[in-house]
Amino acid sequence: MLIVPAAEPPFHSGLAARPQRSVSYAKRQVLNRTAAPRTPARGPHRPAVPETVAQLRRILRFELSKGCDDSAVIGGLDRYLERARADPAVAAVLDSVPRLPRGYRALPAGERRDWIRKALTAQPVRKPAARPAKAASKPQGPAAPPRPDPESSPLDWPASAIKGVRAATAARLAKMGLRTVRDVLYLFPNRHNDFADIRTIAELRPGEEQTCAVQVLQAQIVRLGRMHGTEAKVHDGTGTMRVVWFNQTYLADQLKPDDRIVLSGKVSLFNGLKTMESPEWERLQGEELTHTGRIVPVYPLTQGLSQRVLRRIVKEAVDRFAALVPEALPEDLRGRHRLPGITEALRQMHYPDTMEDYREARRRMAFEELLCVQLAVLDRRLAWQEGRAPVFDTRGVIDVYRSALPFALTGAQERVIGEIARDLSSSRPMARLLQGDVGSGKTAVAGAALVVAAANGYQGAIMAPTEILAEQHYRTLSDLLGRVKFAERRPLRIELLTGSLSGRGRREALRALAAGEVDVAVGTHALIQEGVTFHRLGITIVDEQHRFGVMQRAALRERAANAGYQTPHLLVMSATPIPRTLALTFFGDLDVSVIDELPPGRQPVETRWVPPGERREAYDFIRSQVRDGRQAFIVCPLVEESQALQTKAATREYEMLSREVFPDLRLALLHGRMPSAEKDRVLRDFRDRKYDILVATTVIEVGIDIPNATVMLVDGADRFGLAQLHQLRGRVGRGAGQSYCLLLAEEPSDAARERLQVLERTSDGFELAEADLRLRGPGDYFGTRQSGLPEFQAADFSDIRLIETARQEARAILDLDPGLQLPEHAILATAVARAKRIVTGEVS
Repeated sequence: MLIVPAAEPPFHSGLAARPQRSVSYAKRQVLNRTAAPRTPARGPHRPAVPETVAQLRRILRFELSKGCDDSAVIGGLDRYLERARADPAVAAVLDSVPRLPRGYRALPAGERRDWIRKALTAQPVRKPAARPAKAASKPQGPAAPPRPDPESSPLDWPASAIKGVRAATAARLAKMGLRTVRDVLYLFPNRHNDFADIRTIAELRPGEEQTCAVQVLQAQIVRLGRMHGTEAKVHDGTGTMRVVWFNQTYLADQLKPDDRIVLSGKVSLFNGLKTMESPEWERLQGEELTHTGRIVPVYPLTQGLSQRVLRRIVKEAVDRFAALVPEALPEDLRGRHRLPGITEALRQMHYPDTMEDYREARRRMAFEELLCVQLAVLDRRLAWQEGRAPVFDTRGVIDVYRSALPFALTGAQERVIGEIARDLSSSRPMARLLQGDVGSGKTAVAGAALVVAAANGYQGAIMAPTEILAEQHYRTLSDLLGRVKFAERRPLRIELLTGSLSGRGRREALRALAAGEVDVAVGTHALIQEGVTFHRLGITIVDEQHRFGVMQRAALRERAANAGYQTPHLLVMSATPIPRTLALTFFGDLDVSVIDELPPGRQPVETRWVPPGERREAYDFIRSQVRDGRQAFIVCPLVEESQALQTKAATREYEMLSREVFPDLRLALLHGRMPSAEKDRVLRDFRDRKYDILVATTVIEVGIDIPNATVMLVDGADRFGLAQLHQLRGRVGRGAGQSYCLLLAEEPSDAARERLQVLERTSDGFELAEADLRLRGPGDYFGTRQSGLPEFQAADFSDIRLIETARQEARAILDLDPGLQLPEHAILATAVARAKRIVTGEVS
């Protein structure tokens, strides 16, 4: 028998505001306040009610709301379930959930809750009815959504398997990337509206988002300014309120007098009467509330899909399928970190009982995401370090290199060279990330590693993403390594191999590389093309590592055609300082070395945001610098991520500046679509001071070293990320004179203005990197969205403690089970495989 309160509160009973009530509590308060008067039961108990599936679910929901204390029915739930099985429909439901050999009362509270959740979403298996004979063919209507494959996991069924999702809705969901049931389950809300605090009309306060349960007096179509809409008068016994919905005239037919509904929205005053404009509303029909009267999720949308429709779809998916999601986290791990189970976490992510429950659920989902990524990148590290690498003798070699340099190494460079030398002295393949701010001297450090390899009879390869950067490395290394002299050894030979090299020159370079006559090969992707063979490749250096992927690394390793070892040492370099959280997460397969000291004599670049109306003053400043014998860069606006459009913008800017602003100065144009030979000629002529101003696209972001250039003007600076602006700023300040960076932005947004102010305030690349990550997110960190940087659904890069905890757990798991072969890691291994597909070759 169902236990009910001795007396029902009247419809108009007042409620004190109680924030963050549970969903079940809020629902019971709404039902109590709006239910029709009931006839008291005769005798000590209420009259018997037929044991239907609906009654079963009401009792189970009531038990859930009471904290699963086995008090929902007199005599306990076990006794009730035994009696209820007499109804075949109830028996079919109970047969589709796990049996309780020792009974419900013997379960701990957490397992009771899980069992009730499964029972509430259970769907009884029914035998298929006999098919009627085929009727005559009818004209084809709209294409039906695909049917689920009964052999596959329900989580992989198409989204159309969710009740109410027809072909048109499925197409809209697909636009959001929601193609399967799993996708819908993992569409987490952007935020939640807390509508759980149910108030009376008398308690409503103007200016706040609030919820109330009311009865409709009347609803009609009215004119609201220039449009029509619906106006309703509602009451709850404590007062009357006006409600309007703009453009939604159909509601006048849906809302009938005496309908009991729940409203959630912002309250205002209109002619002294409390008013809600376009609130969320929901009819009270005894079912659990979805849009009001609880903590309500707010999802991202696409055209043609409303919050109400998407909420209903997600809730249906959660109610029906959340219990089928397998648990990826081992039980002992969840216990150590007090993480809820996956089913409960998914429910609380969408429709939390309290915001504290939501925060715990988000922590659990974030931990799983981070753990899977950590396992993926650490497994990648193990794969790279399979087999042996050549063991290099570094004694005395570094001293020879140091003495040949035309400058003194900084303390940071010396420290990093020592770290690399220790790696090269081991048969365990080096896997190291070298970070250094613009102008910190990374190439000089890389040169030391290449000299060590050559002194031990091995070759080195350095791969850059563009021909301009490859050519810059070739010139720098030719100068640095050309000074190194070893007794009884020929001078080091360095060869440039790019896509533009062809004919006899290419054939000779390939022959010398295969014969071992080349000590260092510098190039682009041409280094990993067919026909390129190294004689003894001992070290691979990858510059601007975020632009290369795992496949490129593997291709370089294949070029190590040595019989004695399988893997060359690996050093990857980045002039873009990487925030610690990103380094731990996506570059976790690499040891990290940081050059955090600039060479002596370098002056910070003076940076200033140029507001609207001061463009002419900026051009005058450039003219004054040219008059003093200096040169300048002007970077054209970043129209969008299209090289063709950037080229067009740069050409237009160049023509305008040459004709209208600087007709008396010498201007040159540089963009990515120019032939390599032409780009090289322009850069060489600019370096030789044949031009005063270089108008360019972001192709000059890396690899350009012009000491006489003292001004960098970035037009449309508000469209760039901090990391990219910092890189552009690094093209000046390479000489002895003071340099300047001018950031032109016509109408920057508040977020863009904050970025520009951060750049004005500091020249510390790592501080800027952290700010860029905070302001723009990981996807935009490198200035263009990287396909290998996944949009985490729950994880937050500001949570360094959770990231470090996930990394520690990932290491412990791989120490115990390197291949995730143990049965308890089977589901986790599947999740990690998905993470490996997400964290693609574009990252590290």
